[in-house]
Amino acid sequence: MNEYIQLMIDWVEEHLNKEFSLDELANYMGYSPYYCSFKFHQVTGISIRRYVLLRRLYLSTADLSSNQKVIEIAFEYGYSSQEAYSRAFKKVFGVTPREFQLKKLPVQSFVKLTVDQSEDGDSVYMSRKNEVEQLQKVKRELFDKDVLNVLNGQVMYEEFKAEKLMGDSDYVPFNEAMCVHATTAQVFDDEFIQTRALGHHVSVENYIRKVIYPFNTIFKEEYKYIVLWFGEDMFCQMNLLTILTYFEQSGYKGKVFLNSFREDEFKVSQTELQLGDYESVYKEVLINHRKPSIELLPVMYQAIDIFLDMLKENNEVVKYISKNKDLSTAELVNRLFDLFPTIGYGDSQYIELINKAK
Repeated sequence: MNEYIQLMIDWVEEHLNKEFSLDELANYMGYSPYYCSFKFHQVTGISIRRYVLLRRLYLSTADLSSNQKVIEIAFEYGYSSQEAYSRAFKKVFGVTPREFQLKKLPVQSFVKLTVDQSEDGDSVYMSRKNEVEQLQKVKRELFDKDVLNVLNGQVMYEEFKAEKLMGDSDYVPFNEAMCVHATTAQVFDDEFIQTRALGHHVSVENYIRKVIYPFNTIFKEEYKYIVLWFGEDMFCQMNLLTILTYFEQSGYKGKVFLNSFREDEFKVSQTELQLGDYESVYKEVLINHRKPSIELLPVMYQAIDIFLDMLKENNEVVKYISKNKDLSTAELVNRLFDLFPTIGYGDSQYIELINKAK
């Protein structure tokens, strides 16, 4: 079945610049339109039309970055007008094509889907090293002793620290999953620690040992620059939102840079962030579970949409699990990793959903 779906994906990719026709795809595959549509969604967890929409809009960001005219890009990707393209773009990315073009803001990648793809650890590591070397050429000051790098997770922290990828600067990991369980208005205070420990079903002592203690440097030292290394996925972006909120609450006065990247490829998009509004966004999204009232980086805007969708009892992941209950938990987890990279959940989050669904 995976080979069959991959053929469908390949056909769709070859026709992204044409008006999408489910009938033509069905004719090519030799099955009914309904069967093609049903099987695509069953295996990938996304509808064909949604896949086409997201792929076209993501590919169009490269054309916008090269300063092509918005109207030409709209027609190139099958939109009837510039207005229709702009509406679709803003609904997904939270900014208009013109705003994206002017500010070159990071967005969440939506690459060609490959069923049962595998990751080459060595190539990912070399990609990280090469990207860091390129960053050093542009901003040498971010590699000095008065710089703190905040890494999303222990694995990334250990790799960066062991290899001294960021020169003489300091490193700390943020070992959390803020996209699940309740949180509190004040970040990292006693109530926050107790609430998060309860959500993760661990003792306060264990939570402090895993999350707070490794992060301790940020509470004690003053840094001229802080560099945040967080992926594009929802998991990372909710962690990022929490860290930025703490900076505002603690009155940090230095400069903050976001190095946003895609886990599988590690192409870094560096953006200097301006503090001031993240605490209000944190409270709207992570506490009150509402859409934010201010404009955000597209990558965070997209992640918030995913976060709010995952709060629904019958979200896309739950639907996928329910349709594939015959698979073992291990196989389901592997499929969910492959099919929902923009969510960014780890094993424990997916296993919890699987156990509930089964």
